[in-house]
Amino acid sequence: MPTDRTIRLGFLLAVLVLAGDVATKAAIVVWVDYGARHELLPFFNIVHVLNRGAAFSFLHDAGGWQRFFFIGLAAAASVFLVYRIRRPGTSRAERVSFGLILGGAVANMIDRVVRSAVVDWIDFHWGPHHWPAFNIADIGITAGAVLIVVHELFGRKQVRAANG
Repeated sequence: MPTDRTIRLGFLLAVLVLAGDVATKAAIVVWVDYGARHELLPFFNIVHVLNRGAAFSFLHDAGGWQRFFFIGLAAAASVFLVYRIRRPGTSRAERVSFGLILGGAVANMIDRVVRSAVVDWIDFHWGPHHWPAFNIADIGITAGAVLIVVHELFGRKQVRAANG
Protein backbone atom coordinates (compact mmCIF):
# COMPACT_ATOMS: atom_id res chain seq x y z
CA MET A 1 0.00 0.00 0.00
CA PRO A 2 1.41 3.43 -0.92
CA THR A 3 2.61 5.50 2.00
CA ASP A 4 2.81 9.21 2.68
CA ARG A 5 6.32 9.03 1.18
CA THR A 6 4.91 8.27 -2.26
CA ILE A 7 2.46 11.17 -1.92
CA ARG A 8 5.37 13.46 -1.04
CA LEU A 9 7.33 12.07 -3.99
CA GLY A 10 4.52 13.01 -6.38
CA PHE A 11 4.41 16.56 -5.05
CA LEU A 12 8.22 16.82 -4.94
CA LEU A 13 8.40 15.93 -8.63
CA ALA A 14 5.72 18.52 -9.38
CA VAL A 15 7.73 21.20 -7.55
CA LEU A 16 10.97 20.18 -9.30
CA VAL A 17 9.40 20.35 -12.77
CA LEU A 18 7.72 23.66 -11.90
CA ALA A 19 10.90 25.21 -10.46
CA GLY A 20 13.10 23.97 -13.32
CA ASP A 21 10.66 25.27 -15.89
CA VAL A 22 10.16 28.68 -14.28
CA ALA A 23 13.93 29.14 -13.83
CA THR A 24 14.86 28.16 -17.38
CA LYS A 25 12.10 30.27 -18.93
CA ALA A 26 13.18 33.28 -16.85
CA ALA A 27 16.75 32.80 -18.06
CA ILE A 28 15.62 32.56 -21.69
CA VAL A 29 13.50 35.72 -21.40
CA VAL A 30 16.46 37.65 -19.92
CA TRP A 31 19.36 36.27 -21.98
CA VAL A 32 17.89 35.33 -25.37
CA ASP A 33 16.25 37.92 -27.61
CA TYR A 34 12.74 37.04 -28.70
CA GLY A 35 12.91 35.17 -32.00
CA ALA A 36 16.65 34.45 -31.66
CA ARG A 37 18.21 31.08 -32.41
CA HIS A 38 21.57 29.98 -30.96
CA GLU A 39 23.07 26.76 -32.30
CA LEU A 40 24.72 24.68 -29.57
CA LEU A 41 25.07 21.40 -31.46
CA PRO A 42 24.46 20.46 -35.10
CA PHE A 43 21.03 19.15 -34.04
CA PHE A 44 20.17 21.40 -31.06
CA ASN A 45 19.41 25.10 -30.74
CA ILE A 46 18.36 27.39 -27.93
CA VAL A 47 15.53 29.60 -29.17
CA HIS A 48 13.09 32.09 -27.69
CA VAL A 49 9.57 31.66 -29.05
CA LEU A 50 6.10 32.20 -27.62
CA ASN A 51 3.37 29.63 -28.12
CA ARG A 52 -0.17 30.95 -27.65
CA GLY A 53 -1.58 27.50 -28.35
CA ALA A 54 -1.04 24.05 -26.93
CA ALA A 55 1.13 21.12 -28.04
CA PHE A 56 2.55 21.58 -31.55
CA SER A 57 1.06 25.13 -31.52
CA PHE A 58 -2.49 23.72 -31.64
CA LEU A 59 -4.88 26.74 -31.67
CA HIS A 60 -1.93 29.17 -31.76
CA ASP A 61 -3.79 31.56 -34.06
CA ALA A 62 -7.26 31.13 -32.57
CA GLY A 63 -7.72 34.81 -31.71
CA GLY A 64 -7.00 34.94 -27.97
CA TRP A 65 -9.84 32.94 -26.40
CA GLN A 66 -7.59 29.87 -26.26
CA ARG A 67 -5.49 31.50 -23.52
CA PHE A 68 -8.40 31.41 -21.08
CA PHE A 69 -9.47 27.97 -22.25
CA PHE A 70 -5.99 26.53 -21.60
CA ILE A 71 -5.73 28.32 -18.23
CA GLY A 72 -9.07 26.80 -17.18
CA LEU A 73 -8.09 23.39 -18.51
CA ALA A 74 -4.76 23.48 -16.64
CA ALA A 75 -6.47 24.59 -13.42
CA ALA A 76 -9.06 21.81 -13.64
CA ALA A 77 -6.42 19.23 -14.53
CA SER A 78 -4.26 20.39 -11.62
CA VAL A 79 -7.10 19.95 -9.13
CA PHE A 80 -7.74 16.46 -10.52
CA LEU A 81 -4.03 15.56 -10.38
CA VAL A 82 -3.70 16.73 -6.77
CA TYR A 83 -6.72 14.58 -5.89
CA ARG A 84 -5.23 11.56 -7.69
CA ILE A 85 -1.82 11.97 -6.03
CA ARG A 86 -3.45 12.12 -2.57
CA ARG A 87 -6.08 9.42 -3.18
CA PRO A 88 -5.63 6.12 -1.35
CA GLY A 89 -5.04 3.30 -3.80
CA THR A 90 -3.01 5.36 -6.23
CA SER A 91 0.18 3.47 -7.05
CA ARG A 92 3.68 4.88 -6.76
CA ALA A 93 4.07 4.90 -10.56
CA GLU A 94 0.80 6.80 -10.92
CA ARG A 95 1.85 9.33 -8.26
CA VAL A 96 5.15 9.89 -10.05
CA SER A 97 3.33 10.31 -13.37
CA PHE A 98 0.71 12.65 -11.95
CA GLY A 99 3.41 14.71 -10.20
CA LEU A 100 5.36 15.19 -13.43
CA ILE A 101 2.20 16.20 -15.30
CA LEU A 102 1.07 18.49 -12.47
CA GLY A 103 4.37 20.38 -12.42
CA GLY A 104 4.25 20.90 -16.17
CA ALA A 105 0.61 21.93 -16.22
CA VAL A 106 1.07 24.51 -13.46
CA ALA A 107 4.27 25.87 -15.05
CA ASN A 108 2.66 26.39 -18.45
CA MET A 109 -0.45 27.82 -16.78
CA ILE A 110 1.71 30.40 -14.98
CA ASP A 111 3.19 31.42 -18.34
CA ARG A 112 -0.28 31.85 -19.85
CA VAL A 113 -1.38 34.00 -16.89
CA VAL A 114 1.80 36.12 -16.73
CA ARG A 115 2.88 36.32 -20.39
CA SER A 116 -0.33 35.39 -22.27
CA ALA A 117 1.70 32.65 -23.98
CA VAL A 118 4.11 29.83 -23.14
CA VAL A 119 7.86 30.39 -23.56
CA ASP A 120 9.41 27.56 -25.58
CA TRP A 121 13.17 27.35 -25.94
CA ILE A 122 14.38 23.81 -26.71
CA ASP A 123 14.78 23.24 -30.46
CA PHE A 124 15.89 19.87 -31.86
CA HIS A 125 16.34 19.53 -35.59
CA TRP A 126 17.80 17.39 -38.32
CA GLY A 127 18.99 19.61 -41.11
CA PRO A 128 16.08 21.88 -42.04
CA HIS A 129 13.51 19.70 -40.24
CA HIS A 130 12.68 21.08 -36.77
CA TRP A 131 10.69 19.43 -34.01
CA PRO A 132 8.36 22.08 -32.53
CA ALA A 133 10.16 24.03 -29.79
CA PHE A 134 9.30 23.00 -26.24
CA ASN A 135 10.28 23.54 -22.59
CA ILE A 136 10.87 21.74 -19.29
CA ALA A 137 7.13 21.74 -18.47
CA ASP A 138 6.43 19.93 -21.74
CA ILE A 139 9.08 17.35 -20.87
CA GLY A 140 7.40 16.74 -17.48
CA ILE A 141 3.95 16.40 -19.08
CA THR A 142 5.24 14.06 -21.78
CA ALA A 143 7.30 11.93 -19.40
CA GLY A 144 4.33 11.64 -17.03
CA ALA A 145 1.99 10.65 -19.86
CA VAL A 146 4.43 8.04 -21.19
CA LEU A 147 4.89 6.62 -17.69
CA ILE A 148 1.10 6.34 -17.26
CA VAL A 149 0.78 4.46 -20.57
CA VAL A 150 3.66 2.12 -19.72
CA HIS A 151 2.19 1.53 -16.26
CA GLU A 152 -1.24 0.78 -17.72
CA LEU A 153 0.18 -1.58 -20.33
CA PHE A 154 2.71 -3.42 -18.19
CA GLY A 155 2.67 -2.36 -14.53
CA ARG A 156 -0.91 -3.24 -13.66
CA LYS A 157 -0.47 -6.79 -14.99
CA GLN A 158 2.45 -7.34 -12.62
CA VAL A 159 0.48 -5.93 -9.67
CA ARG A 160 -2.50 -8.20 -10.46
CA ALA A 161 -0.23 -11.26 -10.87
CA ALA A 162 1.48 -10.54 -7.54
CA ASN A 163 -1.87 -10.23 -5.79
CA GLY A 164 -3.05 -13.55 -7.15
